Amino acid sequence: MRRRPVKTTKRRAKKQVPYLTIPEKERFFKAISSVRDRAIFRLMYHHGLRVSEIGKLEMSHFRQGSALELDRLYITRLKGSISGEHSMVPAAARALRAWIHKRGIAPGPIFLTRNKTRIGRIWLFELMQRYCAIAKIPREKSHPHCLKHTCCTHLISDKKESIIDVQKHVGHAQIKNTMIYADLTGEANEARAKRLREWK
Repeated sequence: MRRRPVKTTKRRAKKQVPYLTIPEKERFFKAISSVRDRAIFRLMYHHGLRVSEIGKLEMSHFRQGSALELDRLYITRLKGSISGEHSMVPAAARALRAWIHKRGIAPGPIFLTRNKTRIGRIWLFELMQRYCAIAKIPREKSHPHCLKHTCCTHLISDKKESIIDVQKHVGHAQIKNTMIYADLTGEANEARAKRLREWK
């Protein structure tokens, strides 16, 4: 009797999520001279915004803080993520204030083109590619969504934030979406190995 061949299932290799290393991130921001663009990309990096979420920001969404409290920004999250008002990371808040000082406080979209229209996805893609080229960042990372990946990765590996805190910060509705960043960096794995060296 002939035996049927046993089917073997190959494990799919985990898809590597692209993110900027710390030196790449520093080069990227150094390449930006525009006050408006610096504010846009600081928000995308520090708060994990998508390109479409940048276009939805209105002047009424920004609330300037006092000497004792942080600036606040209402972020409309898309793709099932959780919207809400957030305390701003100071670096992002400073960049946004600098842009508003130049833009003026007239109501409407926070980020406008030179023609005074709402900034859109295509323009943001082009800006990201331009600054990445100047900063000599690989093409596979020259994508705006890479900044959201970078935000999550740096919060976990560099800032040592918990998975739950990162989930809240970037508005993930499901914690499984945040978990993919927990095992991304070789540096984080190496640091953990060193911390556990004396574990008895």
